[in-house]
Amino acid sequence: MESEPGPENVEQNLCASAAEEELNKSFNLEASLSKFSYIDLDKELEFKNDLIDDKEFDIPQVDTPPTLESILNETDDEDDPFVLEDPTLLNVDTIDSHSYDTSSVASSDSGDRANLKRKKKLPDSLSLHGSVMRHSLLKGISAQMVSAADKVDAGLPTAIAVSSLIAVGTSHGLALIFDQNQALRLCLGSTSVGGQYGAISALSINNDCSRLLCGFAKGQITMWDLASGKLLRSITDAHPPGTAILHIKFTDDPTLAICNDSGGSVFELTFKRVMGVRTCESRCLFSGSKGEVCCIEPLHSKPELKDHPITQFSLLAMASLTKILVIGLKPSLKVWMTFPYGRMDPSSVPLLAWHFVAVSNCVNPMLAFCRGDMVHFLLVKRDESGAIHVTKQKHLHLYYDLINFTWINSRTVVLLDSVEKLHVIDRQTQEELETMEISEVQLVYNSSHFKSLATGGNVSQALALVGEKACYQSISSYGGQIFYLGTKSVYVMMLRSWRERMDHLLKQDCLTEALALAWSFHEGKAKAVVGLSGDVSKRKAVVADRMVEILFHYADRALKKCPDQGKIQVMEQHFQDTVPVIVDYCLLLQRKDLLFSQMYDKLSENSVAKGVFLECLEPYILSDKLVGITPQVMKDLIVHFQDKKLMENVEALIVHMDITSLDIQQVVLMCWENRLYDAVIYVYNRGMNEFISPMEKLFRVIAPPLNAGKTLTDEQVVMGNKLLVYISCCLAGRAYPLGDIPEDLVPLVKNQVFEFLIRLHSVEASSEEEVYPYVRTLLHFDTREFLNVLALTFEDFKNDKQAVEYQQRIVDILLKVMVENSDFTPSQVGCLFTFLARQLAKPDNTLFVNRTLFDQVLEFLCSPDDDSRHSERQQVLLELLQAGGIVQFEESRLIRMAEKAEFYQICEFMYERGHQYDKIIDCYLHDPLREEEVFNYIHDILSIPGHSAEEKQSVWQKAMDHMEELVSLKPCKAAELVATHFSGQIEVVIGQLQNQVLLFKFLRSLLDPREGVHVSQELLQIPPHVTEQFIDLLCQFSPDHVIETLQVLECYRLEETIQITQKHQLHEVTAHLLEKKGDVHGAFLLLLERLQSRLQEITQRGENTKEDFLLKGIEDTMVETIALCQRNSQNLNQQQREALWFPLLEAMMAPQKLCSSAAPLQHCEALKSLTMQVLNSMAAFIALPSILQRILQDPIYGKGKLGEIQGLVLGMLDTFNYEQTLLETTTSLLNQDLHWSLCNLRASVSRGLNPKQDYCSICLQQYKRRQEMADEIIVFSCGHLYHSFCLQSKECTLEVEGQTRWTCYKCSSSNKAGKLSENPSESKKARITSSQVKMSPSYHQSKGDLPARKANSEPVLDPQQLQAFDQLCRLYRGSSRLALLMELSQNRSGDSYRPFAGSQSGPAFHSIFQNENFQLQLAPPPVTED
Repeated sequence: MESEPGPENVEQNLCASAAEEELNKSFNLEASLSKFSYIDLDKELEFKNDLIDDKEFDIPQVDTPPTLESILNETDDEDDPFVLEDPTLLNVDTIDSHSYDTSSVASSDSGDRANLKRKKKLPDSLSLHGSVMRHSLLKGISAQMVSAADKVDAGLPTAIAVSSLIAVGTSHGLALIFDQNQALRLCLGSTSVGGQYGAISALSINNDCSRLLCGFAKGQITMWDLASGKLLRSITDAHPPGTAILHIKFTDDPTLAICNDSGGSVFELTFKRVMGVRTCESRCLFSGSKGEVCCIEPLHSKPELKDHPITQFSLLAMASLTKILVIGLKPSLKVWMTFPYGRMDPSSVPLLAWHFVAVSNCVNPMLAFCRGDMVHFLLVKRDESGAIHVTKQKHLHLYYDLINFTWINSRTVVLLDSVEKLHVIDRQTQEELETMEISEVQLVYNSSHFKSLATGGNVSQALALVGEKACYQSISSYGGQIFYLGTKSVYVMMLRSWRERMDHLLKQDCLTEALALAWSFHEGKAKAVVGLSGDVSKRKAVVADRMVEILFHYADRALKKCPDQGKIQVMEQHFQDTVPVIVDYCLLLQRKDLLFSQMYDKLSENSVAKGVFLECLEPYILSDKLVGITPQVMKDLIVHFQDKKLMENVEALIVHMDITSLDIQQVVLMCWENRLYDAVIYVYNRGMNEFISPMEKLFRVIAPPLNAGKTLTDEQVVMGNKLLVYISCCLAGRAYPLGDIPEDLVPLVKNQVFEFLIRLHSVEASSEEEVYPYVRTLLHFDTREFLNVLALTFEDFKNDKQAVEYQQRIVDILLKVMVENSDFTPSQVGCLFTFLARQLAKPDNTLFVNRTLFDQVLEFLCSPDDDSRHSERQQVLLELLQAGGIVQFEESRLIRMAEKAEFYQICEFMYERGHQYDKIIDCYLHDPLREEEVFNYIHDILSIPGHSAEEKQSVWQKAMDHMEELVSLKPCKAAELVATHFSGQIEVVIGQLQNQVLLFKFLRSLLDPREGVHVSQELLQIPPHVTEQFIDLLCQFSPDHVIETLQVLECYRLEETIQITQKHQLHEVTAHLLEKKGDVHGAFLLLLERLQSRLQEITQRGENTKEDFLLKGIEDTMVETIALCQRNSQNLNQQQREALWFPLLEAMMAPQKLCSSAAPLQHCEALKSLTMQVLNSMAAFIALPSILQRILQDPIYGKGKLGEIQGLVLGMLDTFNYEQTLLETTTSLLNQDLHWSLCNLRASVSRGLNPKQDYCSICLQQYKRRQEMADEIIVFSCGHLYHSFCLQSKECTLEVEGQTRWTCYKCSSSNKAGKLSENPSESKKARITSSQVKMSPSYHQSKGDLPARKANSEPVLDPQQLQAFDQLCRLYRGSSRLALLMELSQNRSGDSYRPFAGSQSGPAFHSIFQNENFQLQLAPPPVTED
């Protein structure tokens, strides 16, 4: 929270009605306004701010501090990190203005215009800030500016400076001085001087408002006495002539000023008066030839901070086109910091602004510098040693470009973007508080001065580009106000006071927003607050009073704007939108008196508003934010909810209310009538300290139906559960339904409840009532939960005598009630004894229970003559044993009775205790609900460590004995178990399985990996005869899946397997095995015989026989035969291929001989189509003449029936013609490509190289040095030139296969990845003594070894030819047709041959077809110039 001037003064200043009065009063209160930005610093120190800690961004100091000259001489690198310079003395005499480079648009100063900015918006504000800024037109000054332009030809305004006076410079060289009343006090200068000096381009007023400095467009500077209006100095030689003054700034020292000209230079002006003569000495701080400075900003401190340790350095910030510099002018010139911009838009305007802020309980200056859309904040501190440290704070990234940045106080900044829109930003949260258009100002820009038009425009293009949006001299701030100079007017902008911001919203009838804003003021969360200072409590009181006034106005408006006519829903919606706001803020302000008196009375005038008001109270009451309510409001609240039939809501409200606000008699009657039992209990407990009466009333409701054996209704079940929870709360010392019982009442309540529960009879008992009615009722209602309540209560009991007596007594009652009666289920009895077992198992147990009772319970649960509730009885007994009841039984008797009752889980529990793990297997196998879990159990026992060898052996043997049962239970699981733990006993297991179907399922699960048993067959070491036994069974039970199973099986013998398949007459399987054996002809004959038999079968059938099934069989057999021939034809010679295909063709053509024109069979057409399929398949392997010859030799087709095969013959001829044309075209293209490639290859090899310089790039000497030495000159295609000795000294040679290859030193050193360059440099070398030129390849060193070449099998190109070939490929923008055809031929033949291996980037070969950028170019190759 910021600290501001006192409320009275600020409100007097900011709430004035007229703009002129506002300005006058602001100047009259100059002292308070000038202190505005600094008083808030003291307030900031009182609060913890959320800025990033300074130490987090502290930057270490460098070892050797640079000088100013070294900083200016360094090349600008946009990627340089933030550099903090240590203080060092500067030798200003060594700064030479001729040693600087000239910047230009193309230099790094200008950045990259194509670089798109990230459009990242600031965090959106979720709260409404209202109108933060107020802008006013200064009518007096604006009118006199226009008048001066008309009457004295003053010209248009060009610059403004503000202190306790306002100075406006004009284009004709006049300076107009206005006082605090907007009256024109002085008109300095004349139009004649203006004609000589040009327009005023910069103004500056010193701290005591006694001197004015004017900078002119033609470079002159004048100093004026503002008291008398006299010209004190006219300075013409302070900076190089022909440059305009861009900035002129007084420092805190009135004898020291800084100026910045359009040449980008910065000069220090020292004013002296010696023997009555005024002089001015100039010193160059920064020369524009090293990069133009376009913005300067000295650090100003107000009188309140004049003793700050940082002020003695007289800091000056300068912004060039590439970096920020902060230097100290005193006691001697030092550079404290440089900060590069990075990549920026060259047209963006650099901006600088200082302000003192409070960070980490210290007040220090903070520099904001911005360019484009990024604002950086640097905190400047002085340490104990006197050195200055600069810490980078959180930066601000905007979504617009800035042309002005102004601090309005230490937390609020005002930004102006390039489209003349103002943005008010909270610096710490980076929240945008308000935006405002100021295009009406018609802001003055300083572009002409940055372009130095008055002196001929002799500025760099970079500075002129920045000046397009420069408005440095048009905006001035003073005392928390910002002045904007327009072409015909002056506007002032300032922060509104907190009252004014609220009044502004009220005038717009935004009452809800005004209340929200006021609450943010009250809580100290508002931003840019003016007028609230001092003690926090006083501030809250002032805001609260204002909020109360608004609330009354809001309530009146809500009632006034309520629609008089229409539906009731419309009225309800209106008040639901308004009344909750009143309730919210009254409760936030803790003004219940206001809410329940005046507000309630006002809203009660409207019945709808009253109802909405009462409903609004509910959430606050339920959340315990509203406890005390007046009895009248509480009564109206209950009546209202009663009328709306919302009794559950009433009950929830009552239990959260203060009992003193309730009419107990009225509430109790209403609750009993509406069955609000929670409310009844609450009123009885809190209002009358009565805990037993609610229990009695609830027991009267649920006991009769339970005693009668009736089923309870839902409402009665809810009541019973409430009763159990209530008893539990009372015994635990907690209040029901929420809260705690007073500590002094806890023992009393516990005793009362126990005494109530163990009563022998109820108060109004009938003669037929059984003993202990309350305990009996609770046991019948929910035995388990009631016993849990007792168990929790026993946990809290202290071991005193009374507690022990209570426990023993209630246990005896429980046993008496449940054991002596037969109307309780086994589960209920089991729950009781489980409860008792847990209590008896405690180490500090004091209870006594007769052991014979446990025996009776065991007999009851294990009774074999009663089969009902078997699982329930077993589960109850298991819980009893696990709870510690095992100690109450004799184990041998327990096991016998459990086995007799088939309680296998009980048996497992007992066997587990006795480590008899083998017997547990029988328990699983006999239990139908858990029999499949036996596999996991056996696996766990045999796998998990912790069991002895004897125990594992017994389990292993038991599993072996029951293996047939395990396999029949789940063959897959059994096979997995055998593979894991019984791999050495597989044949024994197979011998135990007498059932063939069971054996088949087991072997299939074990051997077929598709069944899910993922165990390697090698690890199993299954003998081949086992696999063959499985194949035999597979042929019997699943003959259709034999082939696909054989493809995944291992470890079987082909001969034996063939005998098995032949035994079962599975011809297709036999053929598959014969083919796998290598007997292709035998497999073919088998399939051919099968095909012929089926063809014979179809030819012998009559015409009426259904042939679809037979034709399908023929087609399937034929397809298998064709597939067999196709798979093996590639590995056979021509004779062997014909031995396969021609018998197949003859077999398909033979049945057609029986077809005659007189009596055609129905299957002739189908057989013809199948024959065509055979012919099409064999055409890929048998020559066309051979096929035609065989067909023509056939007696059928040899007797004038060629017309039937005309289509086949013509199709074969078409195919031949197509393939011949394809071959000719491919050969032609290949020859053309080869000719083109070799021509260009020859031209590239013979082309000369053009070096960039005539000296060696290593030794920097002329290449004609050392005439006496046989030194060679190495020239690379990149243009670098070296002596061969220099390259050898840098180890830039590479020996490959006896040849010396050179590497360019500069290029290879920059290639840090060590990979081959995409464009390897060519190199040539020549002896100085000879004109003969020798070629030498050049490569960048590769990480891997170059691939070895096979001289005998692979042709190798010369390195220059390799480079030329690569260049041709790049010129062609893709792979050549030659390379494509080469790779296609390699892929087909499987050969590893690849030409031009040396051009690959590494030893690994990558297919050009795998390149994601591969495109097939169909255009002819380009024509290259020679």
